[in-house]
Amino acid sequence: MQTTPLSPEDPADLGGFELLGRIGHGGMGQVFLGESQGGEPAAVKVIKPTVVDSESRQRFAQEIEILKTVWGPRIAAFLGADPEADRPWLATEYVDGPDLGKHVTMHGPLPSLLVASLGATLAEALASVHLQGLLHRDLKPANILLGPNGPKVIDFGLAVFAESNVSLTAPNQVVGTPVCMAPEQAAGVKPLTGAVDVYALGALLLYAATEHYPYQGATPFMVFHLTTDPNTLPDLTGLPAELTPLLTVMLAQDPKDRPALSEVVSRCRAVIEAQGMKVAQARRKLTTYTTGTAPQSTTVEPAPTPTVPPTLPFADLRTVTTDEPAPLSPAPTVEFPPPTVKEPEPQPQPVPQPPSTRRRTPAPRTRRHSAQARRTAEQLRKAYAAKTPF
Repeated sequence: MQTTPLSPEDPADLGGFELLGRIGHGGMGQVFLGESQGGEPAAVKVIKPTVVDSESRQRFAQEIEILKTVWGPRIAAFLGADPEADRPWLATEYVDGPDLGKHVTMHGPLPSLLVASLGATLAEALASVHLQGLLHRDLKPANILLGPNGPKVIDFGLAVFAESNVSLTAPNQVVGTPVCMAPEQAAGVKPLTGAVDVYALGALLLYAATEHYPYQGATPFMVFHLTTDPNTLPDLTGLPAELTPLLTVMLAQDPKDRPALSEVVSRCRAVIEAQGMKVAQARRKLTTYTTGTAPQSTTVEPAPTPTVPPTLPFADLRTVTTDEPAPLSPAPTVEFPPPTVKEPEPQPQPVPQPPSTRRRTPAPRTRRHSAQARRTAEQLRKAYAAKTPF
C-alpha cells in the first residue's frame, strides 16, 4: 500500500502512535500510517470535525468498547482509539495490500470459485462480530483489504459518523454512494438488524464477480431511489450461474427473505465443493490470486528462464563425469588378471634362476654343442680305460 508524506498541518504523533505518512482519505477523515512505540505498524483513522456531534461521539465510544472484545483472523485487530479527542481517532492493524475495489478495477472480476471463497470467509467473520452485538453497517469493497494472509474487514464502528452525517445534511442529500446499502438502511429504518450486512455482502460479492453493483445511476440520489424501489430488481448481469441463486436472496428487498450468515457460508461451501475443491484450498488460492494476480504471475513465469543457463553447465558437468568412467569401465583391470594367471606358470621353472641369471646363457650353448661334447667324453672315457691297470 502506497503512502504520501505528511502535510505541515498533520500531527506528528497521535495517542502514542508516530505518524509516518498518509495512506488515504475519505468522506469521514484522513487515514495515516502509524507506528507504535514498539514498532507495530498501524492504520490510524482521524475523523473530521464536520462529521462529529455529541450523539455520534457517544455511540462511537460505545462501539469501541464492543470492538475491544472482537477478535478474528479476518478482522483488522483493534489497537487503540480516543472518542473524546477533538478529532476522534481509531487505530487498527495495518494490512499491507489493496482493497477489493482497487483490485477488481485493476485486474477484473474474480473467478466464481474465488468469489465463493471470499463470501464464505467474510460471512464467517461477520457472524462472529454479530454474536458480540456489533453490526458493520458500512460494508463495501473499500473496506475489504486483501493482505498477504488473506482478506480482512476494516472500519468496524465508524459507520456511526456516516449515519450522523446523513442526519445532519439537508433533505434529499445523500453523503457517499449507497451502492452497497440495504434498502431499509437507505430508507432510514431503525433499528437495523444483521440483515443489512448480509445485503451489503451480497452487493460486495456481486461487484467482485461482475465489476458492477446491484443498482447504479448517474447520481447518488438516483442510486438511492433504485435501491429503495421494491419494483426494481437488482442487476445481476454477468453473474456466473452457480452464484446467481445465492446472491439473488442476499439482495432481497425484504430483510426477512435474506439468508443468515451461517447459511451464506454453507452455500458458498457448496459452490466450492461442486468445483472439486476443499474450502481451505480455495481460501489459499484466493490469497495467492489476490496477492499475486497478473503482475506476480508474469514475474513468476520468467523465473524458469534464468534457470536455463545454469542447466547448460550442469549438463556439461554430467558429460564430464560420464566420460571419465567410460575409459575406466573397459577396465585394464579385466586384462590384469590374465597376466597374473600366466606368471605363476613360468615361476616354478625359474626357481634355480634367481641365484644366477648367467647360467641361462650357457645352458642354451651347451644344448647347441651337446653331440660333440658327448663324442669327446666318449673318447676320453676310452683313453682313460685303456691306461687304467684294472
